[in-house]
Amino acid sequence: MSGISGQQFEGSYLGDRTRLPVDARLECKICWWVYDPAEGDPQWQIAPGTPFADLPTHWRCPQCDGAMDQFMVVT
Repeated sequence: MSGISGQQFEGSYLGDRTRLPVDARLECKICWWVYDPAEGDPQWQIAPGTPFADLPTHWRCPQCDGAMDQFMVVT
């Protein structure tokens, strides 16, 4: 996987939102649903253009209700 700021990035963002680029797409490791910031999340009324790092802390996967820490970066 590619590195961020010269560091090896492990699929999981390890709960550290500061490690995520604004255009990062993340996939739920439970149900494989992908959060794409370009699309946002209509179910949670998240506007297109909203980075994963800016999602509210109570946000959960709209497909399986998985927590944010269940998401991994899609390369």
